[in-house]
Amino acid sequence: MSNEMEDQMEASSSDSEDEVMEEGEEGDEDADRPKAYLPGQPLKEDEQLVCDQSAYVMLHQAQTGAPCLSFDVVNDNLGNDRHEFPLTAYVVAGTQATSAQLNNILVIKMSNLHQTLKAEEDEESEDDDDDDEEEEIDEAKKPLMTFAFIKHQGCVNRIRSTSYMNSVLAASWSELGRVDIWNITQQLQAVDEPALLERYNLDTVSEPVKPLYSFNGHQQEGYGLDWCPTEPGVLASGDCRRDVHIWTPNQGGTWVVDQRPLVGHTDSVEDIQWSPNERHVLATCSVDKSIRIWDTRAAPHKACMLTAENAHQSDVNVISWNNKEPFIASGGDDGFLHIWDLRQFSNKIPVGTFKHHTAPVTSVEWHWSEPSVLASAGEDHQVALWDLAVERDDEEVVDEELKNLPPQLLFIHQGQSDIKELHWHKQIPGVMMTTALTGFNIFKTISV
Repeated sequence: MSNEMEDQMEASSSDSEDEVMEEGEEGDEDADRPKAYLPGQPLKEDEQLVCDQSAYVMLHQAQTGAPCLSFDVVNDNLGNDRHEFPLTAYVVAGTQATSAQLNNILVIKMSNLHQTLKAEEDEESEDDDDDDEEEEIDEAKKPLMTFAFIKHQGCVNRIRSTSYMNSVLAASWSELGRVDIWNITQQLQAVDEPALLERYNLDTVSEPVKPLYSFNGHQQEGYGLDWCPTEPGVLASGDCRRDVHIWTPNQGGTWVVDQRPLVGHTDSVEDIQWSPNERHVLATCSVDKSIRIWDTRAAPHKACMLTAENAHQSDVNVISWNNKEPFIASGGDDGFLHIWDLRQFSNKIPVGTFKHHTAPVTSVEWHWSEPSVLASAGEDHQVALWDLAVERDDEEVVDEELKNLPPQLLFIHQGQSDIKELHWHKQIPGVMMTTALTGFNIFKTISV
């Protein structure tokens, strides 16, 4: 694993069009076989971490000036189950600049994403006579990033996207205590066409983009935010006071927000997840250490159906609802990853517990099509890929240093500082994106 990424993607925060994601230089290969590094191990004075490129099918890194600590992968029209390289991905992200006046929502197109691994025949080739041609090929394989800006008041605490009424919408939580809904369809079209992007940049100077709808009813800022996957346009937002509000779209192109918050939590609502298949059911987690399941058809003070008190030893930061099985994964400040079976939720005991992260867990997400696979990230600068279907073979010879690792741990990705969010790409199997203080990573490992 590495603190040094070979493929660099860089973009400034100016209104430029295509920013080339520049490739870095490969580190010198030691004559001896490299040794696998486990997080927490001390490094000798002459040792440095170098990324094992053979562990990745694809690995790219991007920077956007001010860090974007929340983002969402936007579903596109390029088709599902895509495997052919180079790849293209669309993202909506929100900045956290030091000055509140300088924050933006970024609609990003990452394209020309080639494989990291070379074909075997390229590895074996020793023909060095065609240097110019090789340089041209390398130039053609440089990844590209194009983005369109929407000015945003305050830092973006969290941002989530959805498709609704033939448009793509994004909801943003501002540090100023406001939740906005934006139509980002125009921006997605602009990043595809240089002429449209140039026109868009000129137009937004005199006419800044305005949100479709804004809600100022939260009494504090917040982080909990999720679109309902089974009822287009329905949204839930939760704040640091403890309140969760349900949004319902109306025929006038705006939203009706229930002013009566769901009653149950006693402290900040950190994350919200709608059920993937039940329209009126959602889950929340909180600084009060609990995870709660709600039925929004009931009156707000009676909507809480199930509660796992003391689900973690401290704040419960994130949850993820499995798309195919009745499981919820949760991560907390205690560094634990818990798996909850909703059929046994009343027992208030997780059916699985994993302690690998050495700092608070900041993001967790189940794979969209492999129900036993999930990913977690934390302030320990790690992304961990897990397969809960794996069991340790007692007869298998295990390296002494690996004996203490859970057998379900498939892969450790490093190289970013203070990772905040991760998301699987639902249309490109195995591809994941992460964001941290040091920028974005987009990658596909050989493990998933």
